[in-house]
Amino acid sequence: MYKSRKRMGLYKNFTRDEFDIEEFIRNNGSLTPQRYTYSKVKKMTNAFKDKIGKGGYGTVYKGVQPDGLVVAVKVLSESKGNGEEFINEVASIGRTSHVNIVTLLGFCYERDKRALIYEYMPNGSLDNFIHKQGSDVNANCRLEWKTLSEIAVGIARGLEYLHRGCNTRILHFDIKPQNILLDKDFCPKVSDFGLAKLCKTKESIVSMMGMRGTAGYIAPEVFSRNFGGVSHKSDVYSYGMLVLEMVGARKNVDSGVSHTSEMFPHYIYKDLELENDGSILGDLSEEENKIVRKMILMSLWCIQTSPSDRPSMSKVVEMLEGPLHSLPIPPKPYLFHTARFAEESATTSQPSETG
Repeated sequence: MYKSRKRMGLYKNFTRDEFDIEEFIRNNGSLTPQRYTYSKVKKMTNAFKDKIGKGGYGTVYKGVQPDGLVVAVKVLSESKGNGEEFINEVASIGRTSHVNIVTLLGFCYERDKRALIYEYMPNGSLDNFIHKQGSDVNANCRLEWKTLSEIAVGIARGLEYLHRGCNTRILHFDIKPQNILLDKDFCPKVSDFGLAKLCKTKESIVSMMGMRGTAGYIAPEVFSRNFGGVSHKSDVYSYGMLVLEMVGARKNVDSGVSHTSEMFPHYIYKDLELENDGSILGDLSEEENKIVRKMILMSLWCIQTSPSDRPSMSKVVEMLEGPLHSLPIPPKPYLFHTARFAEESATTSQPSETG
């Protein structure tokens, strides 16, 4: 019996928890990305020699496929359970196809050895290009304002697709610079959304079994349901914080400047009312000033405290591509203190029945 299982290349029923991957592949057919053995993954990465990144779910290595195509191989560090969550991730990512979504080319599943093979992004993550203020070494990494605006639009279109364009609505829950990858032409690609909660297209609110996201980008309702229900509007909030960081209005994750959280976004409003964006960012041309002002106004709409006051991602695209005069200054949002709400959420969080 054991030998017959081995000949099949699948330890079906070897343990009660083992996931039937062969049945999964049969059911999903052409939608399933190419499957690689662990030995082939090891070979394409030259025994995991070139590490290009590390995140909460695993380590990313640069690799080369037999046909010469350069890829990014994400080896998952957590491989508990029967693999069904991982396989479902492969299925959902495999069904996504958009110019602003990173492409999954293949995967590896051999019980506790699991990896995802993505298209390689030569310019790395957006994080490399927006945290350079005051650094002489990286002064040349700062992108032009027009390019930053185009990146903001691309990210919005990618999120719009995840929220509305898929058969299954995908909520990201961890929008941040490190999860926005840039190709050779600086076209942005949203990445690392595979472990997000999935819900049906008509479902706008998802129940949260635990906190998700990165400090500085997490929407208030994720910490406390008193602010509203967790939905695609939670991604909108994170996106707004990301774009504010892109324009230099706030560096989100900097524990050394805790006072920033208390002052932000009040000083931005003062400058907006005076139409004095240059005090935040230095001298700007008239065209640059319009670009930055539009990005800031849009972002401030995105970080409204109530989810219902935030725009959808499709509306965000309209804001960025429309005329500046059509964008009014939004109400001043209350910026909650992350640490305080993280502590309070355990006792004050209540499920919300509203959207």
